[in-house]
Amino acid sequence: MNQIIENILTRRSVRVFSEKDIAREDLEQILKAGLYAPSGMNRQTWQFTAIVNREKIQKLAKLIEVKLSRAGYNFYNPSVIVLVSNEKTSGWAKEDTACALENMFLAAHSLEIGSVWINQLKDICDEPEVRAYLNEVGVPEEHNVYGIAALGYAAKEPNQNVVKKGIVKIVE
Repeated sequence: MNQIIENILTRRSVRVFSEKDIAREDLEQILKAGLYAPSGMNRQTWQFTAIVNREKIQKLAKLIEVKLSRAGYNFYNPSVIVLVSNEKTSGWAKEDTACALENMFLAAHSLEIGSVWINQLKDICDEPEVRAYLNEVGVPEEHNVYGIAALGYAAKEPNQNVVKKGIVKIVE
């Protein structure tokens, strides 16, 4: 089977990460893969903010825990999170974010690094405490975070997806 298709078919969301850190070189490759994702009219209005400090990651998790009443929330304890933000006024912000995140997830998987999409920030970016954190880590004021890639090495084998039947139609 083609390596790219095999990578797509075998990638799974990881929700239990180990304590092992991701090498900077691997993180840079994952971020580069995100940069090569398609974007509306190739405007590339996104920003990727990679946070590798576990205390800073958990500080954001705590804000989400409080704002969204998610007791014990912790992003599954990843070694890295990548905040994918985009201009609030971009007509393609959500789509561009999705493409960039998928590229990052596939790149991570090819490096045997686990990933999971986190989407809790998209509606609370302008809550004062959350915005203060985003400003602190360098997310532009005119951006919303539309998705987060939580990255790390899997502490256990992720669940296998079951593909639904009958959701693909080929019309001739």
